[in-house]
Amino acid sequence: MTTPRTPTAEELFGNRFLTERAPATSFPPGGMPASDALRLLAEDLNLEGDPQRNLATFVTTWMEPEAQRIIAENLHRNFIDHAEYPISAEIEQRCVRMLADLFNAPGPTTGCRTQGSSEAIMLGALSLKWKWKERREAANLPADRPNLVFGGDVHVVWEKFCRYFDVEPRIVPLAEDKYTIGPDDVAPHLDENTIGVAAVLGTTFTGHMDDIVGINDLLLDVKARRELDIPIHVDGASGGFVWPFLYPESRWDFRLEQVRSINVSGHKYGLVYPGIGWLVFRSESDLAQDLVFYENYLGKTDATFTLNFSTGAAMVLAQYYNFVRLGRDGYGYVIGQMQQNARALAANLRDSGRFEVIGTDAEQLPLVAFRLADRNASYDESDIAWQLSAERGWMVPAYTLPPNAERVKIMRALVKETMSREQVERLTQDIEDACSTLDQKGGAHPSEREQVKIGTGY
Repeated sequence: MTTPRTPTAEELFGNRFLTERAPATSFPPGGMPASDALRLLAEDLNLEGDPQRNLATFVTTWMEPEAQRIIAENLHRNFIDHAEYPISAEIEQRCVRMLADLFNAPGPTTGCRTQGSSEAIMLGALSLKWKWKERREAANLPADRPNLVFGGDVHVVWEKFCRYFDVEPRIVPLAEDKYTIGPDDVAPHLDENTIGVAAVLGTTFTGHMDDIVGINDLLLDVKARRELDIPIHVDGASGGFVWPFLYPESRWDFRLEQVRSINVSGHKYGLVYPGIGWLVFRSESDLAQDLVFYENYLGKTDATFTLNFSTGAAMVLAQYYNFVRLGRDGYGYVIGQMQQNARALAANLRDSGRFEVIGTDAEQLPLVAFRLADRNASYDESDIAWQLSAERGWMVPAYTLPPNAERVKIMRALVKETMSREQVERLTQDIEDACSTLDQKGGAHPSEREQVKIGTGY
């Protein structure tokens, strides 16, 4: 008769990583029970910030339980395998057609899902470069010195594209009190080697849009006078799911003749978890066909226009869920609620007398960009951000603007659907309390911050 094995203490009372360090530098020689692995990872993640108080990120941090179920039940689907998962491919194209309709495309168009707006921008800008190359070669002109025009208000991915794909970046600098670009800024940078102009719909820095109508008018004039057909790519990573619902009469999309492609992030105001982005062309002719590859080793011949290959279908399905779940009315309601709370927060900060709120009289994302009204205060925006994080759990970034506005430091609070009016009031009070603490300390300089951390048990 076999004597029953006596369970170890760790089996009875807890896992060994209560007293041992977690595997970090070498592949572990053995495994552990699933419950222990789950607990180990959960304890690490508990040290991260609360997503509901993360006002720095544009990315969606909450979805409905039904959407979460769709994601969980479809994590196994490899989107690129159209032979095995043809319905996922069809749903992608449904989403593309819906977006083309939302962006007022004049007729049949094309597009694709991407991992996010970074991939969408890379693909859209590559098509600009290839279409420019086609035009130059057709005219027996050199095609070895492409350039791309954009403002200092763009996301860093535009500079990455230029470096990765050997395109000269012609960056329009910003200025104090001027945080977007327009036609007068763009005009001096245009020539026969310009592959396109990138215009931003909802900047990362202040949430405003470039003067896309003005840039379009400029390019129409250039086309008529100089016979240069320079397209616009609209970087709608954040604004593509905001402007159609908050400002439906605003013309920034395919209603403008020179707008040939638009990217948008489904995982921002499209209300889907990361990562999902979209690229939509004005027409099929605006996609350079040399960039489309055809393969049949997954069981059928498929056209692919991607930087990566295998990727999950779950977020595509989650995006379609949101489209049919919310529709225009639902998105309008959700985004409108965000805007109301953003305006309430802006009013609170302005009324406090401590802050200057940037640009609330213009079309803007549901966010609040603000800075200290007293330029001679003994502390700055970074000190307030640190106080909010260390003492009150809010993640509100402080940062300087791009050249030539780098002397301007601001803070930015993203107001998303998970932020209620009560939380707006709580954040307002916490900002006031943070400033009061800094007033008493005469500013929180780096040497003092360590003392504050120790004193609060942070």
